Amino acid sequence: MDSARLELRSYRRPFRQPLKTSHGLWSLREGILLRLTDAEGRVGWGEIAPIVEFGTESMGQAIQFCRSLPQITPELIDQIPAELPACRFGLESAWEMLTADKAIEQAAASPYSHLLPAGANALLSWQPLWQQGARTFKWKIGVATLNEELNLLEHLISALPAGARLRLDANGGLSWDAACEWLQVCDRYAVEFLEQPLPPDQLSQMLQLCDRYKTPLALDESVTTVEQLEMCHQQGWQGIFVIKAAIAGSPARLRQLCQTHPLDVVWSSVFETAIARHYILNRLIPSLPASDRAIGFGVKSWFANSVLDQPEFEEIWRSLETVGARG
Repeated sequence: MDSARLELRSYRRPFRQPLKTSHGLWSLREGILLRLTDAEGRVGWGEIAPIVEFGTESMGQAIQFCRSLPQITPELIDQIPAELPACRFGLESAWEMLTADKAIEQAAASPYSHLLPAGANALLSWQPLWQQGARTFKWKIGVATLNEELNLLEHLISALPAGARLRLDANGGLSWDAACEWLQVCDRYAVEFLEQPLPPDQLSQMLQLCDRYKTPLALDESVTTVEQLEMCHQQGWQGIFVIKAAIAGSPARLRQLCQTHPLDVVWSSVFETAIARHYILNRLIPSLPASDRAIGFGVKSWFANSVLDQPEFEEIWRSLETVGARG
């Protein structure tokens, strides 16, 4: 098979409550679903779910790029520029789903890490998740004053049952002094890790923090794309890499990097629909070395029940509006 026809449909889904991070408030998740169809009528599904705050292309740029494409071929996918990582993931994963053996798919075996809301709401929201079996939680910090959040952390740590794991995520919103204060407290409470305390352009400072404190640090915004992941690894980062596969770019390149180097990886959601989530959890992660770390896909509670989360992709497709097609 040399080529396939591309069709696009867009989706918009509001969060149950806005997601508050150091980047600001996020109220609406938008994205694009892809359908590739070959000459024999076989179908491959993909998804483009950009996050501009992480340095990806915008929705408008993604739609404009996809509308400009002729028939989709492997050669064309290989030429997608690095500035369009969500497009590269969406089109390459759709091509893989079109051409690969479906029989090799299997569900990722790792437990989930569940995202708590920022601020005091976290003190209540962990309880129903715990009752449903959650044991690892992530809490966003850097959105209120330092003293307020450190006080809330003590209450949260005291409330969580034995056996719970807690991760903190600053989304690059801390200063050096604030990061040091957080890490002093984290060292006392055995926090699993502190994610992206400093902005992405401060890798050398984060390496210094690794030497000063025992709490592990994780990179997130610093390693949005495969290219950035490779660069940080080459520059000596030996901590944790939080990888959002749906905005990282080429899945094949990501797979090769993770198979070649013994990276400490935490896989993380970008609030994608069932289409990208199926590829990541059933094809990408199972093809890589196993990890003991919970994967950050415990985000179901952030949305109302939706057709976008059910496993019949044709039904998802029929529920959406066409935004363009070529072929």
